[in-house]
Parts: sequence; C-alpha cells; structure tokens
Amino acid sequence: MRELPAFLLNDAADAAYSFPGDKPAIVCFVKEDCPTCNDVMPVLNALYLAFSDQFDFFIAGQTREGNARLTSTYQPAFPILDESSLKVSFAYDIDTVPTLFVADRTGSMQHSLVGFVRDEWQTLATDLATAHSLTAPDLDWSALPEWRPGCGSLSVDPLIAEKLRAEAENSPLRARRIEIASQDDEFEFMFDQGFSDGLPLVPPTPERVIRMLSGTARDPQEVVAVMPPNMGEATVEKIAINAVMAGCRPEYLPVIIAAVEAVCTDEYNIHGVMATTMGASPVMVVNGPIRERIGMNMKLGALGQGNRANATIGRGLRLVIRNIGGARPGGTERSTLGNPMKFSMCFAEWEERNPWSPLHVERGFEATDSVVTIFTMTSGPTLIVDQDSRTAAQLAGSFGLGLESAFHPKAHYATEVLLVVCPEHVDTLVRDNYSKADIRARIQEVTARPIRELVENPTSAVGFKKATAEGMDAAALDKRLPKFKSADDIHLVVAGADAGKFSGAFHGWATGEIGSISVSRKIEEVA
Repeated sequence: MRELPAFLLNDAADAAYSFPGDKPAIVCFVKEDCPTCNDVMPVLNALYLAFSDQFDFFIAGQTREGNARLTSTYQPAFPILDESSLKVSFAYDIDTVPTLFVADRTGSMQHSLVGFVRDEWQTLATDLATAHSLTAPDLDWSALPEWRPGCGSLSVDPLIAEKLRAEAENSPLRARRIEIASQDDEFEFMFDQGFSDGLPLVPPTPERVIRMLSGTARDPQEVVAVMPPNMGEATVEKIAINAVMAGCRPEYLPVIIAAVEAVCTDEYNIHGVMATTMGASPVMVVNGPIRERIGMNMKLGALGQGNRANATIGRGLRLVIRNIGGARPGGTERSTLGNPMKFSMCFAEWEERNPWSPLHVERGFEATDSVVTIFTMTSGPTLIVDQDSRTAAQLAGSFGLGLESAFHPKAHYATEVLLVVCPEHVDTLVRDNYSKADIRARIQEVTARPIRELVENPTSAVGFKKATAEGMDAAALDKRLPKFKSADDIHLVVAGADAGKFSGAFHGWATGEIGSISVSRKIEEVA
C-alpha cells in the first residue's frame, strides 16, 4: 500500500496536528469555494462524530479565509487545518478537491475517494463502522447528491505548482536564495543590491526560474562557461535567473545560453569588450527557424523597441555578464561615454528577404540551423540615407561613403562594420545582380584613399604619423588604402521594413587578436 507523506499542520488557534499519529486516520483536502467541498462538510462532520474515538481526523483547508468561512457556515466538530502553503497538497499529489484518504496508524493508505460519489462515500462509512465495531454515521444519505465532480486543487494551479516544485526536495535550483523582509520592496531591493542595469527587473522567484528552465533540456547545474572578469561559473540555472530578471520567456533561454558560450570564448574576449573605455558592446544577430518560433522581429523597427524577444534576449545576456561575470560600470567596466547598446541589442535577420546567403550559412552552418552570432560594436545603428541611387554601383558607393565615418574618416584598417541592408536597398542591388562580394568590393573601392591624405595634419592628428610618412617615397604615399583591412571586415545582413531606403551600420571595435572576433554558436532547442 502507498505510504502517505507525514505532515504537521496547525489549526486556526495555532494548535499543531501531526500525521501519522497513534490511531488510524482520515485525511481530507477541501477548499471553501468548491461547491462539492461544501456538500461534503456535513458528511465529514457525521464521520467525525461517529468515528473520532477510533480515528484521527485531518481536514485540511487550502486557504485561511476559506477555512474561516467553512467553520462559520458549518460549525464542524473538528478543526479545519491550515494548508494554505499547499505543500502537503503538493506532496500528496492532490489534483481534485475534495480528496479523502483513510490510513492505518503507520500512515499506510487503505482507501481513497476523489470528488463525491454518494454510493462510494456511504459504502466507505459502512465498511469502516463494521471493521471497527462502530455505529454508522447518523446521516440521511438520500438527501445528498448522487455525484459531484469536485474542483481543481490550488496545488495544481500552473503558477503555484511551479513554486511548490521549486521548494520540493528534488528542486533543480541550487543558487543562493536571498530572503527579503516582508515590508521591503522587492524591486527596490534588486536595485540596491546592484543586480540591475538601471531598469526594473522581474523578481527571479523559484517558480519563475523553474518555468524558465523548461526552455532547455540541459542540466540546471551544467557549467555553460566561466564568465570574466570575476570568472564566475555561468550555470544553466544562473543564466535562467538572469533571463527571468530580463523579462525573457522560457523559449528564449536557448538563445541566451548559446550567446553566453559565444562571448566566453578567447576569440570574442568579453573581458576586453566590457573593459574598454571606447564603450564596446555585444550585438546579437539571430538566424534560422527559431526566429519565427519565438516571435523575433526582423522587419519593421527590428533594431528598435517594441519586441519582447529582441529586447529581453539582448538584455538577458548583458545581465549574465554583469551579475555572473561582475562587469559593472565603475568597476572593470570603464566606458568613457557608455553606450545604449549595453542595455540590449539583439535582432533577427530577415532571411526570406535576403537574396544572398544569410549570415549563418555564410559562416558555415546549415540553413535549417538556428544560430546566434555575436559582434562587438561601439556605435550604431547609424543610418545611411540614400533615397536617390538607382543603380547598385551608386548605392554600394553610398554605403562606402557612409562607412568612412567608422571610428574616424581618416582611420583606415582600424575596425570592422555590421551593415544592415534594408529591403528597398536590397531590391536596388539585386536589379543589377550585385552579390555580397560585389557590395564589399564597391565599398572598398570608393573608400580607398591615398596614404598622403591619411597623414596627420593641422585639421586632425588621426591617421598616419608624420614620422612614418616622412620615411615613405611618393609612390608609397600615393598608394590607396581602402577603409577596411579586409573585405571580410564588412558583415552584411538584411532586416527592416519593406518601405524606406534607410540602411544602418554598426561600427566595430578593435578587430582580430588584439580586440574581438565575432563568434557564432548553434542554438540547442528543446525537442
């Protein structure tokens, strides 16, 4: 027979009742707003009056206010025990109230009833009276309904059940819990503790973290990465906690996990990214089927506000870097001006509007893979406004002229860019059969400048130093340098609304081994 879990509950006067006790027991779970529970209250009272000499009774009500109303309405001879925590209901796996158990003195279940079927309750009462040589309850059974289905237990309410699961013995949660005083404001508390990026956070309660963890099949205690600068262990659970605070949904969690893996590589160099005074920040581009499944924005306003997935996924990564890695302004984060992208910058590529290979395919993944790519950018999106060019050569030339401002017009070979091409501009390029390689080549062509024009001068000291230029002959000074050291430093994606000839550019940081190299990671979704 099933062993019923032991428990200790108090009545309204705070007297304690412990199961199992010295006698066989009748345990019943009720709640006041359930009509069936109200129907069985007189039955429970009759059973108590008939059997209480030989049985302990534990009638557990699921709300304190409801218990008081049941007591006032029915004046039962037994106390109604406070089960408002619902922990016992959860342990007993109560799905429906009323549910009644009969147990022997060791706590082993002998009978159970769910809901109210008159014949079943009457048979049980008769059998107990016979088995224990007791008088059957004085009750007019014919006056009772033949059948009532009962109501859902509060312990199976989705939000409550997740909280109870988080508090159960086998909870997947292991992170340190912080208790706050009952009169503390939880939102202000999180600000005071330094968890926030300056905006309000969603409190990461156990039930919310449990719900977030449902977005991945990975073990909550798996260490995804070690996050600089404090070298904190970014477990799946701790990433989920920060995703909750950021306002994410569970289905976003795999994207953030993949992003954490990406930024914690040596190539990406997240410590350098966050510590530089230049204000560099991660920029996330998502590709593949997951874009549609989680409702990311790749069209109208894709780089701005208004989409939960875009905004909170980027913010979730940033909070992980802050709260697990310890990168905080005033500490290791020393940005001179700061950067609004440090709150969040995440968007999806509109692959269906892209006539070329989408970003993740360009980087070696299958078209059916879901992938996140992390770039390091210092500013953007800066608009490149061209509503007049009618040829691909003109438009790509405009891109080049617009991109000359990256870092500084005289700073060549200094950085990389992420160019977000809007659909109307795509159409202009496609009419002349321009490929991505053609766009990059045209940008390099129109931005090429003789070295002599890039030497420091009275207008600006940026560029080649005079001492270097003085050692060069005329042919060397006439050599033309494109803006970017390699065409591969020009990254191209498609996003934005169908209307409007406004493409955008993100300007990069130091590239290569001395700075940050963009990294892509496949997103592992729940099957």
